[in-house]
Amino acid sequence: MEKATFGAGCFWGVEAAFRKVKGVISTSVGYMGGHFENPSYLDVVSRITGHAEVAQIEYDPNIITYNELLEIFWKIHDPTSLNRQGPDRGEQYRSVIFYHSSEQATVARHSKQEMQSSGKYERPIVTEIKPKGAYWLASEEHQQYFEKKANLETNQK
Repeated sequence: MEKATFGAGCFWGVEAAFRKVKGVISTSVGYMGGHFENPSYLDVVSRITGHAEVAQIEYDPNIITYNELLEIFWKIHDPTSLNRQGPDRGEQYRSVIFYHSSEQATVARHSKQEMQSSGKYERPIVTEIKPKGAYWLASEEHQQYFEKKANLETNQK
């Protein structure tokens, strides 16, 4: 198994986009790329920690490649939008790929170059590509948020 870590706006949506993909074994949401140890959600949204909200994906590379995960990443957000996605604003919502190996770094950089030269975007891609750092797991209430919310709504009917 291998890991991939992506920031593309609110981590709830990023995680949901990858959870049902064949070859994805597990997902979690948390924080990476900041300078504050063990941040809480409130710490991160206060914009004092420097962290991005991220989804960490464990996947089987024999079933899905890192490049295929990147294709999903590019489709689920606007990589030309600096520090915001939709109504969410702040550096915690930045577009970022945290790589776990030199091979992932190479593939991510090549993928970004391909996306930039594809003509799909009028503005430059602002996605950061950085080595993984400490990963701080978000609290349980944020894990698989959309699934929990759907189950709660179903049970209330």
